[in-house]
Amino acid sequence: MSALAPGTGVDAAALPLTHEPLPADDVIIGQPTTAVHELATLGEVEVGVWEMTPGTASDVEVDEVFVVLSGHARIEFVEPVLPAIEVGPGSIVRLAAGQRTAWTVTETLRKIYIT
Repeated sequence: MSALAPGTGVDAAALPLTHEPLPADDVIIGQPTTAVHELATLGEVEVGVWEMTPGTASDVEVDEVFVVLSGHARIEFVEPVLPAIEVGPGSIVRLAAGQRTAWTVTETLRKIYIT
């Protein structure tokens, strides 16, 4: 499936995604995989669906707001150091470019992101 055409819709929770392994340097625990599907680009803003299977991985963030559709995870903020947060269905989170994080997914996490 490609990006959404104007006047169309999709069930983001049921959208089939193709997973790929994370780079070995990013994996902390387990063998998590991720998948992404861009839904639309609005000006310079990208909207899409992202998913990660259970495991722990590090990341360097981009400016983003996301809403969790399903699953559960703990996000630790490595740099700058901030309190960790637990996310699950309905959680809305704001990330800033350059933040270094560690994601521990305990149940496959699917989110809608806006970057």
